[in-house]
Amino acid sequence: MTVRWGFLGAGFVASRGMAPAVHAAEYATLFGVASRDAERSAQLEPEHVYGSYEDLLADPRVQGVYISLANSQHLEWVEKSLRAGKHVLCEKPLGLNATEVRSMFATANECGVMLVEAVWAQWHPRFQRLVEVATSGVLGDVESITSCFTFMSDMTNNYRLNPQMGGGALLDVGCYQVHAWAALTRGADMCALGGVHRELGETGIDLTTEVAAVVNGATAVRATSSFALPASQVLEVRGSLGRAQMGEGEAFSSWNEATTLLLNGEVDHFAPVNAFEVMVNNVSQLIMSESGWCVSPEQSVRVAEILDDIQSF
Repeated sequence: MTVRWGFLGAGFVASRGMAPAVHAAEYATLFGVASRDAERSAQLEPEHVYGSYEDLLADPRVQGVYISLANSQHLEWVEKSLRAGKHVLCEKPLGLNATEVRSMFATANECGVMLVEAVWAQWHPRFQRLVEVATSGVLGDVESITSCFTFMSDMTNNYRLNPQMGGGALLDVGCYQVHAWAALTRGADMCALGGVHRELGETGIDLTTEVAAVVNGATAVRATSSFALPASQVLEVRGSLGRAQMGEGEAFSSWNEATTLLLNGEVDHFAPVNAFEVMVNNVSQLIMSESGWCVSPEQSVRVAEILDDIQSF
């Protein structure tokens, strides 16, 4: 048995990441795609190509909808999908702010369907292992989390350069890092910001955002997000009894490559894995009322609240 997925959008992440993952997944089928370009939709090799988003949502055969539209379009199409009775897996950041995110989950509850934020890195077995050691006491009390996700790109004609469309480095790659804070500290229930430094681009978006804060009154966190710094991905957790950090393989976007986790002087090895596929299988199993794991609504709301605080600092 598989879940019949419909895609809204056929851009880079949908075509390069999600479509191959759904085709390979044990519990999923790429039933349909709707985008602004029917030819591009067909390149994802779905069973059906729809002329509009509305046509896809009107098809009762579609069970789950994956949304990879511009950030500013998430609220509208997530809620339309939910009200059409579809389960939804939506790219991060789920909303432009916490108000939007709360509204989406309220609609999901009202409609009796599932909404999941597609922070695909959190399904990677290495990240799951890092969460396990950080929350189980292996490292003792978690004292600090240091991370960065940076790269250089001019992003010509990309919505990420448009502030009205939810552009900027913080929402794009900072989102992964704040989700890591939440996962590694059991929710990041309190976050006291110590400082935020931004470098803005010509369009008004943040090309770089650096954040220093304290989570839960005890864990110092630092994060750097940038479209203008050399490519780097780091995630390190220090505790009273030891240290863990991502080794080989990108910390937040490892994809089909062998990876390592450095834990108190030892090296844990992880085989190549497609975290998109792991995510699709888990969410599909949950839709079918079977065992599976997903990023919780509470975590998505909390991350949105922290991102709001950073943006308003």
